[in-house]
Parts: sequence; C-alpha cells; structure tokens
Amino acid sequence: MLGTHKQIRTSSFGFAAIVITLSDTLGGMMSLSFVLSGFAVGFLVGMTGVGGGSLMTPLLTLLFGVAPSTAVGTDLAFAALTKSAGTFTHRLRGTVHWDIVRRLCYGALPAALLASLWLKNFGAVNKDIGQIIRYTISISVLLTVLALLFKRKLLAWINAHPERQLHGAKLVAATVASGALLGTLVTISSIGAGAIGATLLVLLYPRLTAAEVAGTDIAYAVPLTAIAAVGHWWLGSINWELLGTLLVGSLPGITLGAYAARAVPERILRGVLAFTLVSVAVKLIS
Repeated sequence: MLGTHKQIRTSSFGFAAIVITLSDTLGGMMSLSFVLSGFAVGFLVGMTGVGGGSLMTPLLTLLFGVAPSTAVGTDLAFAALTKSAGTFTHRLRGTVHWDIVRRLCYGALPAALLASLWLKNFGAVNKDIGQIIRYTISISVLLTVLALLFKRKLLAWINAHPERQLHGAKLVAATVASGALLGTLVTISSIGAGAIGATLLVLLYPRLTAAEVAGTDIAYAVPLTAIAAVGHWWLGSINWELLGTLLVGSLPGITLGAYAARAVPERILRGVLAFTLVSVAVKLIS
C-alpha cells in the first residue's frame, strides 16, 4: 500500500514536471513570437512610417489574445519608444521636416490630453463608434495609396493648378487641425498615427519624398503616442512585461528600416508603403 502511495506521488511529481516544462517551452516560444513581431513591425515603421498601431494592435488582440484595452495601451507605449529610435535615425539621414512636425504637434498634443481625460471619465468608445473609426481610417488609407501610386500625375496636376494647393496660413491651419484629429484618434484606438499621418502628409505636402513622409510621420508621432501612453498608464492598461519583450525586437528593427528608407530607390519605397497601407486597410475592415 505504501509503495502504491509512493508510486502515485512519483507519478504526480513527474506529471507536474512535464506540465512545467511544457509551460516554460510555450512561454519561451510566445516570447520569441513577440520579439519577432516587434522586429517585423519596427522594420516596417522605420521604412514607411506606417504600421505601428494598425498592425501591432490587431496582432496582439487577434493572434496573441491580449485584451483590447491592454493591447491599445501597450501598443501606444511601444510606439512611443520604438519611434523615438526611428526619429533619431531619420534625423541623422536628414529625412525629418521639423516645421511640419511642430505644426502637427500643436494640434495633436492638446487633443491627446483631452481624449485621455474623456476616456478616464466616460470609458472607452462603444463598439459601433470603434467600427466607424476603423472604416474611416481604412478609406483614408486607401486614398493615400492612390495618391502614392499616382504621385507624378498628382504633382503635375498641382503644378498646373497651383491655386488648388494650400499655402501659407491656410496650410498651417490645416496641418494643426489634422494634428488635432490624429491626437484624438490615436488616444482612443492607438490606430492612425502612422497611416492617417502619412495620408495627410501626402495630401498636404505632396512634394515630400517617401523617405521624408516616413521620417516626418515617425517624428511627430513620438510626443503624441507618449502622451497617449501616459494616459493609458493612468488608466492601468499597459502590460510592461509584454512591452519589454516587443521592444527587444522593435528597436533594432526600426533602426534598420530607417536606414533602408533612404537607401531604397524612391519608386520601390513608394510601392512598399502602398502595399503596407493596403494591408493595414484590409486588416482594419476584416
């Protein structure tokens, strides 16, 4: 009888050891998946300026099963830190227009603060409003793709009709207003800093190269996502362990992507940016 009890205890310990080993193995595989996901998204963001929230948030929720509120908060902190590294590299490469960055921030930062206060007092937006936001972003992103693919014709039309292009105070006002829209959208959904930012830059400043669109888009998003992330930290919706794992992959990824943005020919980079934006749009409406 005593031998039987010992055998049962031994079997129990053996089963527990197997469970712990499997758990550690799966945990290691999951951590590696997070690192690889961080690297892939970081590389795309560094190269195109697009893909932070619109790719990482769906990845976290759909592929890894992270709660939506935690995915949004963690992604905003991820974007702020990752894009800081990307901004530094783009600055070295001379692909950031700081005057445009300042104009966007004048609108985006106050809007992000107000949106954070709204979330604190009234909670997250309901599902229907969130769906409307995603469809709006998708349509805007697809319009950007058309603008990128037909950039030469767009520039030719602008040169032929200079009166249709915004200049001076009107251009500044439109840029600040666009920043306010971005600040609100990004704080609520974590989506839009890259995709909508690229759209607005292409439409308001069509003479920017693809590398300049990427660099300027990344630079203005740093303070915006940082403020939005602080708001979500205040709400308690950031998973710091997950954030650290993602950054292990994203920081080298965005640095390499930023260098590639200047080295890759303009035509190819426009194609990569267009493909990334289409993927984002499809993901948002699927």
